[in-house]
Amino acid sequence: MTGSNPPDGETPPAARCLPLGDEAVTEGAALIRAGQCVAVPTETVYGLAADATNAESVARIYATKGRPSFNPLIVHVSDRTMAERLGQFDALAARIADQWWPGPLTIVVPRTPDCSVASIATAGLDTIALRMPAHPAMRSLIAAAGVPLAAPSANASGGVSPTKARHVLASLDGRLSLVIDGGTCTRGLESTIVRPMGDHVVILRPGPVTAEEISAGLGVPVTDDLSGKISAPGQLASHYAPGKPVLLDQAEPVEGAFMIGFGPGPCDYCLSRRGDLTEAAARLFDALHAGAASDCATIAVAPIPHEGLGAAINDRLARAAV
Repeated sequence: MTGSNPPDGETPPAARCLPLGDEAVTEGAALIRAGQCVAVPTETVYGLAADATNAESVARIYATKGRPSFNPLIVHVSDRTMAERLGQFDALAARIADQWWPGPLTIVVPRTPDCSVASIATAGLDTIALRMPAHPAMRSLIAAAGVPLAAPSANASGGVSPTKARHVLASLDGRLSLVIDGGTCTRGLESTIVRPMGDHVVILRPGPVTAEEISAGLGVPVTDDLSGKISAPGQLASHYAPGKPVLLDQAEPVEGAFMIGFGPGPCDYCLSRRGDLTEAAARLFDALHAGAASDCATIAVAPIPHEGLGAAINDRLARAAV
């Protein structure tokens, strides 16, 4: 099985779904080394992982997802030694890694002159997006495969990111060989992406590590990216689309719409009854999946505060609504 779409007229085979454990990691590593894609959980969302040093393997990720070739991928590493073979870390980048790795934060740095990652994974850019994940599934798979893993979210491009194995199967079954089932992702929101710029940090994509936390932790200014250029994953204007219109900032239920709530009040799926943004972030994509699977023609979402994690949640919702 190649991981790409089957020939016309053939029924696509079902992906093998194994619980996280030695068998799943061993089989996943063998598939990675054979150039295939494997869906694997991280603390953020499920990733579609392949050997980042193999251009054909990375191309298979793009083909499986139907992802635009100009959108770069995050490369996942097992430790700082692997990261520093691939990217050039200045003093500020090193401080960021010291504080938030392993964890849900990606650092964009210049590629090293002898970087082994295929240029297709970085979309031809002279920078590379690196993350050291905390989840045991991804860490075990990197160690067993022995290579850095390129891994965008394990769903069809532009769709809702998966936080459960069944979300992966609903989107990509028949396009890949193996899903490693590690349960529900704890963070439920893709990693924060930052680029250190000498004396300040630029947020390329908001996520679980907030701008306020970064500023407080480093003691440097933190700004948003206003360049309009695609220099990191998740920057396309239309992304995370559930396949039907999404209405934002709806304080009251909308007739005929699947209502995603926040705080007390009537709804079909509540992100957090107690108004907890961390809980809301973890449940966001599951809520969008539920809305997409409902009989309602539209999805309505209650207002979400814009502070802290709310900025990342609203970023994903705005892209889903485009």
